Amino acid sequence: MSLVDKAKNVVQQTVGKAEEAVGKRTDDQEQIAQGKKDQAMGEARQETEKAKDALHDK
Repeated sequence: MSLVDKAKNVVQQTVGKAEEAVGKRTDDQEQIAQGKKDQAMGEARQETEKAKDALHDK
């Protein structure tokens, strides 16, 4: 996994956590959902990158 891809995924997860926290503070259900979505996307990309790395290591 490239360092750039890993950093992008971590940033997306962090932004998602922040969006979710702001949404909870402002009682904005749409923002909470968007934050959770961003977190899930970041996690999914991390797993994809890990799978790619595993294939390249074989």
